[in-house]
Amino acid sequence: MVQEIYAQNPLLFFTLLLLVLATLVQLFYYWVVYGKVAFFKPKNEFVRSDQPVSVIVCARDEYYNLQENLPLLLNQDYSTFEVVVVNHGSEDETNYLLRDLADIHKNLKIVNVSQDLNFFTGKKFPLSIGIKSASYEVLLFTDADCKPSSNQWIRRMAANFTEETEIVIGYGAYNKSGSLLNLLIRFDTTRVAMNYLGFARAGMPYMGVGRNMAYRKSLFFKQNGFISHYRIQSGDDDLFINKAATATNTRIEIQAESHTISAPKSTLDQWLRQKRRHLMTGGYYKPAHKLALGLFAITQVIFWASATVLLVMWYQPYIVIGMVIIRLFSQLLITGKVMKKLSEKGFLFLAPLFELFLMLVSPFLAFANMLNKPVKWR
Repeated sequence: MVQEIYAQNPLLFFTLLLLVLATLVQLFYYWVVYGKVAFFKPKNEFVRSDQPVSVIVCARDEYYNLQENLPLLLNQDYSTFEVVVVNHGSEDETNYLLRDLADIHKNLKIVNVSQDLNFFTGKKFPLSIGIKSASYEVLLFTDADCKPSSNQWIRRMAANFTEETEIVIGYGAYNKSGSLLNLLIRFDTTRVAMNYLGFARAGMPYMGVGRNMAYRKSLFFKQNGFISHYRIQSGDDDLFINKAATATNTRIEIQAESHTISAPKSTLDQWLRQKRRHLMTGGYYKPAHKLALGLFAITQVIFWASATVLLVMWYQPYIVIGMVIIRLFSQLLITGKVMKKLSEKGFLFLAPLFELFLMLVSPFLAFANMLNKPVKWR
């Protein structure tokens, strides 16, 4: 039978083989890698942790965000912690707000940074100062525009630190609305989380998000801080984790009480610029990580391109349609379970369309990065 199919049209037969191979690779990623998040069963009970924690936030002209979010950090239900705010050359009313809050909250530590060192760019210099100023070994990071989803945020993240654990990767969500852009951004955030959380559980951690992650202060100094990538504008979060994380020193935390929430970009242009920055740092990942991520992206393109060609030519349509159905079923099932784990909703059945959109847009963003590097952090 195979010889008969081959004889009909060798070129289309080869295309069919590509489709089969791409489908198998895609199913491996969904069921084996992403399935480690979809079927992950974290402990529901609280682990009482008495490890002191330093929460670190960098801010530049973030008066309104700090006014709204900083009290939520300062009033966490945890025994011993401090919040270190690095005020990086703010020109708004941030100074006065921090002083007022420091009078009320003794666990607020203010670090003022008036200028950059000329060989550091982005957040890396102020973040390094904040880390050096932290009083405690366990460091928990978030951004000024992020708020914890509950007053148990610190407890949930800190509970993962054992003697072997040096890094805890959390989930940074975005505010929910019904707009198409909001759904697209939250889909992409979930998709990215499926990757870095799934690979971390598979023993191949490669990134975390600065909106919600933690690591030990001693690890920062053991890795010589950000020195290995100080010339790169971004990457204070993912490039550091990419260098420092191992199969044994990294854990994930995804329960709803451990999430942080921030406002997504309000325009497509702003979000695409953000995507460009993320793509740029991805080029500096370890070769094995780039290969693992690239294999999914390449087989994704092969899958949709070969399926489209074969259906247009109506070549072995039942085999092609069957593989498309199996792949879409796997995508929707696994994505749906991950969405439930991450408290996301509203975009499951748009996932295939969003996937195609991102697949088509990403090459243009990568090409744009080659021509003009994205702007640095404010």
